[in-house]
Amino acid sequence: MDDPRFDNSAMDGFAVRASDCEEGPSTLTVVGVSQTGGEHPPAIGPGQACRIMTGAPLPEGADAIVMVEDTKVDGTRVTILGPARTGYIRRRAENLSRGQEALPAGATLSSATLALAGSMGHGEVEVVKRPTIAILSTGDELVPPGSELAPGQIYESNSHALASLVESMGCHAVRHESVTDSMDELRATLDELSGHDAILTSGGVSMGDWDLVRRIMEEEGDLSFWRMRIRPGGPPLFGTWRGTPLFGLPGNPVSSLVVFHVLVAPWIAKSLGYHEEMGPRLSHRVSVTLEEDIPGAPGKLCLRRIRIKSENGQLLATTHTHQGSGNMHSMVAHNGLTLLPPDTDGRKGEIIEAVWIL
Repeated sequence: MDDPRFDNSAMDGFAVRASDCEEGPSTLTVVGVSQTGGEHPPAIGPGQACRIMTGAPLPEGADAIVMVEDTKVDGTRVTILGPARTGYIRRRAENLSRGQEALPAGATLSSATLALAGSMGHGEVEVVKRPTIAILSTGDELVPPGSELAPGQIYESNSHALASLVESMGCHAVRHESVTDSMDELRATLDELSGHDAILTSGGVSMGDWDLVRRIMEEEGDLSFWRMRIRPGGPPLFGTWRGTPLFGLPGNPVSSLVVFHVLVAPWIAKSLGYHEEMGPRLSHRVSVTLEEDIPGAPGKLCLRRIRIKSENGQLLATTHTHQGSGNMHSMVAHNGLTLLPPDTDGRKGEIIEAVWIL
């Protein structure tokens, strides 16, 4: 449908013919009132005006609205104190015309999109079910935050970070308590989680004897690939477990988050029907100008953490803190990742592609 559906007033006042009020003051006869939700107002002719409310239909013959404060009313006569100019009118279909796409498929329902759908007369809209993504960390050494640490143990934090990222993209995150390095326990847990739309695991994907996620996917799952030529985060995997997509992320906290941004986030966005015309999203690609030299990685896509800032219409990028894969604070201090091609250094002043991670 057209938006607006009819010509209407942008403010309270009087609908007039601009040619009647080229020089003020001009006194006109008030022939009626145009109210929102009321009957269509009478047409106005030369020397006539119609009182009108904001949003009310424009009378036939009117081409200008004069604000109340620019008039003086005396019974059925109104004096326009100054010259009237065409305007303060919302024209039919000036926002959207009948047949024009108002909301693209894949749009996220927000306060604005819901209001637009309602204004188009839709009491209901067809939506995609909010995907549920299960998140599982693996490792004998993991204990929940807040517990007492025994020698050799560490706090499990990856599932909390991944759940936050999943939720921020419009999915429902289901965190499972971490599992030990046991094939039987891992198998049973993956079977339990296979009822969700996807599974994210953290840890157990490298080349060690106790990297059981890789092993169980090789032996019992349907493994599509293992390892990527990226730094950090080289050993992720992807496949299906009992028909459910499974992303195996590294256990290293920094690598786990980096791989989410470059591998999982694009998959989620695609699954939800996202397209670039809908604007920025998590892990959105941008072009940045380097404020310093940034070394690349031999033979690998280099995903260095960077701080992106806007200055004079440009996005500028620098690094803060050291880039160790165990330095979780570096993910707090930065809001982007470089996309430096293999064997390529970034030079100061150069424009490169990057991923915005906040």
